[in-house]
Amino acid sequence: MKLKILVLSLLMSLPIFAQDYILDSITPKYGHLINFEANTFQYASESPTFQKFFSDLDSIYLGKKKKMHIFHIGGSHIQADIYSNKIRTYLQNMNAVSLGQRGFVYPFHLAHTNNPLNYRIEADNDKWQGYRCSVRKDSVAWGLSGVSAAFRGREDQIIAKANYKNYTKKPYTFNKIRVFHNTWMEDYDLTVSDSTLIVTDTINYDGMYKEFRFNKTVDSVVLNLKMTDTTCVSPEFLLMGMEFMNDDPGIEYTTIGVNGASFAWYDRSVYFEKQLQLYKPDMFIISVGTNDAYMPKDEFDANAFRAYYESFIQIIQRANPDCAILLTVPNDDYYQKRIPNPNTAVQQRIILELTKKYKMAVWDLFNVMGGLGSSNDWYKAKLMPRDRIHFTKLGYSIKADLFLKAMIDAWAESTHRDKDVLLTHFKNLNE
Repeated sequence: MKLKILVLSLLMSLPIFAQDYILDSITPKYGHLINFEANTFQYASESPTFQKFFSDLDSIYLGKKKKMHIFHIGGSHIQADIYSNKIRTYLQNMNAVSLGQRGFVYPFHLAHTNNPLNYRIEADNDKWQGYRCSVRKDSVAWGLSGVSAAFRGREDQIIAKANYKNYTKKPYTFNKIRVFHNTWMEDYDLTVSDSTLIVTDTINYDGMYKEFRFNKTVDSVVLNLKMTDTTCVSPEFLLMGMEFMNDDPGIEYTTIGVNGASFAWYDRSVYFEKQLQLYKPDMFIISVGTNDAYMPKDEFDANAFRAYYESFIQIIQRANPDCAILLTVPNDDYYQKRIPNPNTAVQQRIILELTKKYKMAVWDLFNVMGGLGSSNDWYKAKLMPRDRIHFTKLGYSIKADLFLKAMIDAWAESTHRDKDVLLTHFKNLNE
């Protein structure tokens, strides 16, 4: 799939909606486009892992100090981190103990692709070359992020900021940072510019990261990268991600997204599972699928899609057998802006079958939007751009609120809470 990078760049440059719940206000104008009855976490009530997840989430809602970790993986929708960041902000703003660490991020700017607005990692971009697992000609080592940026110069300075244009009530801070890179090579020294901050610095060769522990919390740090031996032939520092860490309780929401990524492309990330094993996710949201099906009907291999999907579910379960896994059916789209894509309906059937087989839950966005061809109606309403694949900023905000509403309904059912009281709580977070 040839992605519309220009569209995404424009989206990234526009101001994002603040953390306001907008479903009520948009329903008179756009409600006819939305199948509200389909907006559920289907089968969540039958899933033991979701019962545990909602119980833990309810504990944080009640003010108990607890750590939870949510992963959300996808393609360009998730790399942009617009609607997923709105979900993150809802969860982390729910009370004084819900803001967890910022956690794992990727410095997309250094890979010359669009970076989410809510954090910033700066360096001399001209000295870095980006590689994405979704680009056929690219061939390097990839880990959890599916993106790597290579530095082959003599030295550079990296400024890592945990906050940029985010909507959390408190800024993110960290007293520990991990830098994921090719630890099997020793061509470069990576140090912290302010050495007075350092308590320890260690290298985990198996996890492929260097970790710096600080004597206080900070919201940004300057890292120095310098070649160890200037006579080194073909030096390379391969940056695979960063992680802003602290000891605070709360909800950590990690997004993993690569423009153009499909299951087949993520399968090229040979260190994906190894790095996922560093974590024990409480919920994993799978939003991969649009790129898998973006092709003529006779070219889509349903059996291969099922096999990739099932294999990915098993990777998550190996990391945590008790993880609540939410499958999401991709949004409706048009192939080459002209043809309603029938492959998404086939994906819908497969995803629903896997949901039942593994006792998970599913959010059927395809059905919520109105099914086959509905993206054209959303485009006419200016909720999607001309590609009828991505969403406008208003479209992403609606998508986030639909997700929140579906999650709250399932949460309320699992914990016997009043769903209207729960939703009102989130609606009034900024009041």
